[in-house]
Amino acid sequence: MTTENKSFSSRLKKSPLQWAKCIIWSILYVLFVVWEGNLWWLLLLPIVADAFVTEYIPWSWWKDTKNAALKAVFGWIDAIGFALVAVYFINTFFFQNYQIPTSSLEKTLLVGDFLFVSKASYGPRVPMTPLSFPLVQHTLPVLNCKSYVENPQWEYRRLKGFDSIERNDIVVFNFPTGDTVAVKQQNPDYYTLCYYYGRDMVNNRKDVFGDIVYRPVDRRENYVKRCVAIAGDWMEIKNNQVYVNNSPQKKIDGIQYNYFVQTNGSSISNDVLDKLNISVEDRQMMNNEQGAEQIKTLQLDPKLPIYHFPMNQETLGKMQKLSVVVKTVIEPPTAGGDVFPLGGHKKWNRDNFGPIYVPKKGTTLALNTYNLPIYARIISTYEHNQLEVKNKVIFINGKPASTYKFKMDYYWMMGDNRHNSADSRYWGFVPEDHIVGRPVAVWLSLNKDKGWFSGKIRWNRFLKNAEQ
Repeated sequence: MTTENKSFSSRLKKSPLQWAKCIIWSILYVLFVVWEGNLWWLLLLPIVADAFVTEYIPWSWWKDTKNAALKAVFGWIDAIGFALVAVYFINTFFFQNYQIPTSSLEKTLLVGDFLFVSKASYGPRVPMTPLSFPLVQHTLPVLNCKSYVENPQWEYRRLKGFDSIERNDIVVFNFPTGDTVAVKQQNPDYYTLCYYYGRDMVNNRKDVFGDIVYRPVDRRENYVKRCVAIAGDWMEIKNNQVYVNNSPQKKIDGIQYNYFVQTNGSSISNDVLDKLNISVEDRQMMNNEQGAEQIKTLQLDPKLPIYHFPMNQETLGKMQKLSVVVKTVIEPPTAGGDVFPLGGHKKWNRDNFGPIYVPKKGTTLALNTYNLPIYARIISTYEHNQLEVKNKVIFINGKPASTYKFKMDYYWMMGDNRHNSADSRYWGFVPEDHIVGRPVAVWLSLNKDKGWFSGKIRWNRFLKNAEQ
């Protein structure tokens, strides 16, 4: 009797093991659908049962072929297809790998750290661009083309997580101002480039800036920073000290700043700098042309060696004890350049910033010409309203507006390497729909300054808690 001619009762005569598989996978599927919140997906439950028991759909038809080559090819296709679906599912709802590319979180997380990022911690985000290649953020390597199909686009929705973002959590998120990208110059972001060079030049000089591309929310670059303020907080920075709701941020050992280091004429050896964990990339010696005005202002002697290092308090203390070091001075705030909101006419800098309110969903804020530059991008871009100002009157969706009610929670993210971090001080708030997940552990750490047989693998960081 062929498969097509089997009666329903005969199809149900399966081994106990096959029935057990069917029951287990059906329970898992139902639990996932309940978690996902779209009960319409339960209509596909009979397909799960069919795969294990009734087998009306010939899932493994190729196994019956007598053509060995065809059987081998479809065997590989079946295995690769299952692997891609499994990876896509796990990567979307549970865990994602992330590599630290820059020093913005040193010395908490190091360049070369590979992280397990839990998406279930804050609740996995249902894919907003569902048709995408797994394990690739936005561009397929080698082919150098998009790794996703822009349509369909699904509205933002997040499943229930185990936790919520708290102050000082380290968070992975999609880069908020990474919606529009100048391919050849991605740092600073497109809007900062337009601020400094003009939109026409950025859009038209492809030889310098490259093509201008748009990326959906979940296809934007992944960033990792520390959340210093959550929705509903007031945040301010005074002389490098972060205050949240008028209370100073708790002490974090990894936080570091840039310092000028004056010696007595002798050099600081590379062996000493290795022991102080100052990377090769961060070892800068100033000359008469570099930072001349700063050197003069800080009363440093340009005739003697002057170094420029990022250091946390522990490293700074060790540096000051070196016999060759005569003076250490923190880098002044003027070195940081213009900060958020660009063109907003605020007398803020990276070391003295705010106070600023971090929007909370459902709260209503009085709008005026002073705070509009701070919240304009939220209103127009993140929450999709038409925003205009005519004769000093604010219009939202064509109507005069003196207040605005926020539709999402927002967060203020900063790097621990405070003087070398492109963070919220430069591009503003992180909307809740950009949140990816929480780093939970370092599973591999590679030191770019070392060889494979001279300490490249940082064994002491294996399975290290990512937030310590």
